[in-house]
Amino acid sequence: MSKERELPLLPLRGILVFPYMITHLDVGRERSMAAIEQAMLDDRMILLSSQKESEIDSPTEDDIYTVGTIVEIKQLLKLPGGTMRVLVEGIRRGRIVEFMSEEPYFKVRVEEVEEDIISVNPDIEALTRGVIHQFEEYAKLSKKVPQETLGTVIGVEEPGRLADIVASHLSLKVQDKQAVIEAIGVAERLERLTEIIMREIEILELERRIGLRVRKQMEKAQKEYYLREQMKAIQKELGEKDERQAEADEYREKIAQANLPSAVEEKAQKETDRLEKMGQTSAEGTVVRTYLDWILALPWSKTSRDKTDLKRAEKILDEDHYGLEKIKERILEFLAIRKLTPKMKSPILCFVGPPGVGKTSLAKSVARALDRKFIRMSLGGVRDEAEIRGHRRTYIGALPGRIIQGIRTAGTRNPVFLLDEIDKMTSDFRGDPAAALLEVLDPEQNHSFSDHYLEVPFDLSQTLFIMTANTLHTVPRPLLDRMEVISLSGYTEEEKVNIARKYLVPKQLKAHGLKEKVFMLSDETLLKLVQGYTRESGVRNLERQVANLIRKVATRWVKKEWEIHPLNEVDLEDLLGAPQVHFQMAAQEPEIGAATGLAYTEVGGDILTIEVTPVSGKGHLTLTGKLGDVMKESAYAGLTFVRSHVKQLGIPEDFYENVDLHIHVPEGAIPKDGPSAGITMVTAMASALAKRAVRSDLAMTGEITLRGNILPIGGVKEKVLAAHRAGIKVILLPKENRKDLEEVPKTVQKDLKFHFVSRIEEVISLALLPVAESKKYIENTSLMPAFGQAEMPMPTVLPDEERPISKPY
Repeated sequence: MSKERELPLLPLRGILVFPYMITHLDVGRERSMAAIEQAMLDDRMILLSSQKESEIDSPTEDDIYTVGTIVEIKQLLKLPGGTMRVLVEGIRRGRIVEFMSEEPYFKVRVEEVEEDIISVNPDIEALTRGVIHQFEEYAKLSKKVPQETLGTVIGVEEPGRLADIVASHLSLKVQDKQAVIEAIGVAERLERLTEIIMREIEILELERRIGLRVRKQMEKAQKEYYLREQMKAIQKELGEKDERQAEADEYREKIAQANLPSAVEEKAQKETDRLEKMGQTSAEGTVVRTYLDWILALPWSKTSRDKTDLKRAEKILDEDHYGLEKIKERILEFLAIRKLTPKMKSPILCFVGPPGVGKTSLAKSVARALDRKFIRMSLGGVRDEAEIRGHRRTYIGALPGRIIQGIRTAGTRNPVFLLDEIDKMTSDFRGDPAAALLEVLDPEQNHSFSDHYLEVPFDLSQTLFIMTANTLHTVPRPLLDRMEVISLSGYTEEEKVNIARKYLVPKQLKAHGLKEKVFMLSDETLLKLVQGYTRESGVRNLERQVANLIRKVATRWVKKEWEIHPLNEVDLEDLLGAPQVHFQMAAQEPEIGAATGLAYTEVGGDILTIEVTPVSGKGHLTLTGKLGDVMKESAYAGLTFVRSHVKQLGIPEDFYENVDLHIHVPEGAIPKDGPSAGITMVTAMASALAKRAVRSDLAMTGEITLRGNILPIGGVKEKVLAAHRAGIKVILLPKENRKDLEEVPKTVQKDLKFHFVSRIEEVISLALLPVAESKKYIENTSLMPAFGQAEMPMPTVLPDEERPISKPY
């Protein structure tokens, strides 16, 4: 018989109350306390139903099971802090028919479920006895059910009540208990309970077996420990000492204190166990000891803390280096991002530039700005893969690679690691070290760098790797792809003077013990020193000359033969001799068959005069001046263009039948290569064949195609500086190189006029003088046959000086 009634609802979290069960509940939620107060005002009856998720603080209808227990509140006690303690007794099951309201408490319409009075049949009897038997076995295994409780349960005769009491004493999840309480029929309830108890017994049995096995292992370990302690006591009484055991124990203690990663610690413990079993004189024992010493010496988890003060870092970089704005800006960007995201992977930087521009010293400044340890590894001449990855321990005298050695020297796993001269690596039968560096320099892989010697991964992701190189041509493409390349160009003369004044002179004065008042060097004299005694992109040779000059003055000062005065140009020649470097200057007058090109060398830019002389012959082309293959190919391409445009150039169509051309590029002993002299060669050939002089104040650079298009070139800054130094006033550059003008100092740009050209016709128009104006420069000794002197038609080209030069893109 069932009937419905309206009751307050108290949602339970993590527990469940069965009928016939008396228990205490602590209540603290406002709606729950309101429900209890309402029940106390009515007839003390309230429905208890569990939440499906105990973490939910404010449950809704969907979060509460629909079958619960109707209980009677026996006692109510208000506790300090605004909570209540309630003593309740379960009466019967109740099924929620309807949620009537949620505020100020849950009010529900409940269908009361009366317990069926059934006659005990064989099936029910069997299920009941099975539950009692399983519960007795459960009580033996769990040891959490008191003996008195067991006796009480066995004494219950009503099957339904027995099932509820047994379920209330089992340590079950709320879902399992809910399955029991939702079983209205007695037979169904007993079956569910039997299934749950059997599962719990199986789990308890498994726990018992595991516990027994662990206890046996512990007993074995305790026995071994006891025997070892006895052996130690006996050895101590006899005055003996087990050195192997003492050494192994010492290593174990060090391993425990080293805070190693789990995989590394496990490997170290295995090696220690091996060492303990070896004889003292075993050769393998020495290998294992060395290995363990390396493992313990490496900073597996030790890192230094970065100083991310941008103003401090900027000050340090400015103190150590003059100029190099792009490099400094990149380092400050790294610091700023490091401050925002400390766990960011470190970038892989590669500084590329000519010798002496400060690549290595810049890496030291980066380490000082970050307050990190600094490690330098020179790769010049390295040709063995084992230098990077180490040797396997099977080899005698095996050691880790130089990467791991550097990390050990640093003592932290996040130093600034400089790989110097990466372009000087080679390879042979022992492997390719550049290929071994692929893993080191890949931020996606180097968190688990594998050294052949260690045999366990080491995390290099926090290490800031910086590479230096003079050129990228010899660096393999896969390795180059992993780097962020930052180019350092050569210094201008003005920059060299500033570097010498701010850094080199004070440094050398301190090194030689000479005071500043004795050695006074003006900027004008420094400029003469730079121009007349050095020829380089960097300042290394300049520093040597400054040191040489200081030594000369110091010697005379000690001899009391030196009167204090500012050094001038006469003093330079007196102390250092005549100027050793003479830069080629622009020609004084226009010449026929000689065009001025711009070259880029390892020591900076230079101007290059390309000479073309036509002689009687049969159309042969002779090239001299130690030219490379690319430069020779540019000459052949230029000649083909000239032959295909003879009408436009005012040259007889059959000139090649009776004329040979000789192209010479001074200085003859210096190797030259590259395509950037293409337009210069064409201009010189057109000048010689058309008898039109080339402007003496004009220089050019650019690669030419067979169709007469002009392609971009590199080294614009160095070439422009060389032209400025040589007295050139007009420079022709490929149109696509307009963006590179941004690197040229503004002071230099003011003194020069730039034309950006895309076709060779524009070059000819700008570079060659008209025939009439060129006649006075024609040499009478020329062997070239008389050609028609028709003046070449001038192409319509808008001069660049009439165009506003926008900011280079």
